[in-house]
Amino acid sequence: MPISAVDAISPAFQHAKQQLFQPFRFTQWVRLALVGFLAGELGSGGSSFHYNVPSTHHSNGSEHFLGAVLSPQLAHYMDLLAPFIIPLIVFGLALLVLFLYINSVMRFILFDSIIAKECHIRRGWARRNHNGLRFFVWQIVLMLISFAAFILLIGIPLVIVWAKGWFRNPGEHLAPLVLGGILLFLLVLVFVVVMAVITVMTKDFVVPQMALEDISAVEGWRRLWLLLKAETGGYAVYILMKIALAIAAAIALGIITLIVFLALLLPVGGLGVAAVLGGMAAGLTWNFYTIALAVVVGLVVLAALIFVASMISVPAIVFFPAYSIYFFAGRYPPLAALLWPSTPANAASAPSPPEAPPLPPAPAPLG
Repeated sequence: MPISAVDAISPAFQHAKQQLFQPFRFTQWVRLALVGFLAGELGSGGSSFHYNVPSTHHSNGSEHFLGAVLSPQLAHYMDLLAPFIIPLIVFGLALLVLFLYINSVMRFILFDSIIAKECHIRRGWARRNHNGLRFFVWQIVLMLISFAAFILLIGIPLVIVWAKGWFRNPGEHLAPLVLGGILLFLLVLVFVVVMAVITVMTKDFVVPQMALEDISAVEGWRRLWLLLKAETGGYAVYILMKIALAIAAAIALGIITLIVFLALLLPVGGLGVAAVLGGMAAGLTWNFYTIALAVVVGLVVLAALIFVASMISVPAIVFFPAYSIYFFAGRYPPLAALLWPSTPANAASAPSPPEAPPLPPAPAPLG
């Protein structure tokens, strides 16, 4: 029977407890930390959209600031690196697409890991590669659609305001500009929330269908839409509960992560300061080689911190997918059959043993 979003918390918590601590296996934690990080589960319960606001500072001011901060020698090396900026941007975009593909496959590996309570990356990659490719195409299309919708949402009002000439004399149109800005902000906020809900419901309710029935994301959403119309309130409460649980988990894990980071960064930072002061005493200056060395060291430290944060977040990495699975299992029979296997048919239909024959009546007493 379907259970509510509140009732799904307890079995998900018990599931995470059993998978992680009964027994505790360090290698499983490492695998789950890697899969959870690549699947984007460190920020469980929601999605984030970041938009860059263009700077309004004049270029001369920026050049003056950079000239004051950077030494002439360092500025010279930055000029040498300028031709590589566009190739680096192209490389960054290619890397983004690669990680999005890895994220798509890892989402299915994480689903299998929660169901089986075992995480096997290589085996899961070979098994779920085709599912991940379908999900990757869905994510690319959704990203392009959301980007185009955002551009239209922002661009159309700006074009209208520009055509009316309000930007030339903003003081004369202050009231409509302020009201329009507030309305535009609310529209953008609604857009971001809708995209976040679509993303969460896709990974929570569409991915299981794709994994168990080998269907496309579009077909999974068609079926999910029928379920949403039949039980809108139940799924709305699920989203609200997941937001509340995500906030609570973020606060708890954030405090633990901050304490661990401080414990790790204090000695590492001390060594870094000592290395810089030692280099300055030895006559080293900032050049291409010292900058490259600093970047490599910084990347190593960043990778170590990400690994530590992922290890700390493993309970959340297991709990939140388990929470969605237990909520959805009562509404999706194939998942329920996998989560709670029924008694085998031959055992259920086996005949019961024959009853013992009744004892013969006792003989009548003589006389």
